[in-house]
Amino acid sequence: MHDFQEDLDVIANIDSVPTILDVVCRTTGMGFAAIARVTEDRWVACGVRDEIAFGLPPGGELKVETTICNEIRDHRSVVVIDNVAEDPTYCSHPTPAMYGLQSYISLPIILKDGRFFGTLCAIDPKPHKLNTPAILGTFKLFAELIAFHLDAHQELAASRASLATEVQTGETREQFIAVLGHDLRNPLASVEAGLRLQDRTEDLPKIRSLTAMMRASVGRMSDLIDDVLDFARGRLGGGLALERQVYGDLEQTLALVVTELRTAHPDREIVSEIHIGGKVDCDNARIAQMLSNLVGNALTHGAVDMPVIVRAHEESQVFKLSVSNGGEAILPAVIGELFKPFVRASSKPSQQGLGLGLYICAEIAKAHGGTLEVTSTPEETCFTFRMPL
Repeated sequence: MHDFQEDLDVIANIDSVPTILDVVCRTTGMGFAAIARVTEDRWVACGVRDEIAFGLPPGGELKVETTICNEIRDHRSVVVIDNVAEDPTYCSHPTPAMYGLQSYISLPIILKDGRFFGTLCAIDPKPHKLNTPAILGTFKLFAELIAFHLDAHQELAASRASLATEVQTGETREQFIAVLGHDLRNPLASVEAGLRLQDRTEDLPKIRSLTAMMRASVGRMSDLIDDVLDFARGRLGGGLALERQVYGDLEQTLALVVTELRTAHPDREIVSEIHIGGKVDCDNARIAQMLSNLVGNALTHGAVDMPVIVRAHEESQVFKLSVSNGGEAILPAVIGELFKPFVRASSKPSQQGLGLGLYICAEIAKAHGGTLEVTSTPEETCFTFRMPL
C-alpha cells in the first residue's frame, strides 16, 4: 500500500512549493493551483493554493476517475484548456462540468527514473489565456524543479538508510569478532592445557579425565560454531531453514531435551509439564533447540533455589511452549533488546556462549510463523512461544 503521508510530508518540506503555487496563480490569473499525487486509484492534493474556495486542502482527495490528471497519468502530456466552451476536445468532457471549471492546465511530474509522480495543475471557473510559450515554459520549469526535489529526497533517504545499514553491519561485525574471539579462547585454552598435561603423564585414569574435559571443550566449540552458522543464516541469509513434519513425536523430543538438561544440571530442579495431544506440524529439531536454549537461559539467569518450569500444550489451535524461572526481574530496557544478537540478560563470570541463544530462538519462532515473547516480574520470568496450528 502506498504511503501518501510520506508524499505529503515531502512536498510540505520543499520550501519553494508555496512560491511555485503563488507564481502559478499570479502568472495565469487562475484561483486554484495544486501539486497532486496521482496513482492508479488515488488523487491526493499534496500542495495547494486556493483563492476561489474550491475547498480542497493538502491531503484532500478527488475520485481519480473523475480527473483529467488520471488521463495525463496514461499519456504523460500537458493538457491546456483556455476556455472549455470553445475547446473541441473538452467541451463535452464530464470533468469541467463536474467541478465547475472553464480553464485548466496540468503538466505531468516525471521523476528521474521515469516514474510518474503526479501533476502540477491549476483550474479556474473563468476562461484564461494559458496556451502561451511563457506559461507553458513556466509550468515545465516548475514541474522539473518539483521532480528534482522529489528525486533528491529519495536519494537522501536511500543514502541515510544505506549508511545506517553499513553502520549497523560494521558494529555487528566488530561485536561478533570480539565476542567470538573471547568465547572460543576459553575452550581452546582448555584443550591446549589438557594436551600439555597428557604429554607429562602416563596415568591412564588421569588421561581419561583429561580426555573427557577436552571432549567437553570441543563440544562447547561445536555449539559456538552452530550458533555462528544459525546467526549467519538468520542475519545474512533468508532466515533459518526448516524441515517440518507432522509425523514426528514432538512430546517425546521435548521430554528428551528436559532429561538431558536434568542430567547436565543434577543440582537444579526442572519441572516438566509437557502434554501435546496430537501431531504438530513443525521442525522438531528446531523446536527442541529452542527449548534447550530457553531452559539453558533460565538455568543461567534464574534463582538457583527455585525450579525451572517447562510447559507445552495445544490451546485453541495454537501450540504453546513456555519456560519460566524465579529470580530477579529483567529490566524493561533490557527486555526490548533481548532478542537481538550478542545481548545477554545479565553478565556473570561463569557465563558462556556468544549471546546468540535468544536471538536464534526468536528466528526459529519467526520461521515457524509464530511469536516468542517474554514477561518478567520479581516473582517470575517467562518466555512463551506461540505457533498457530
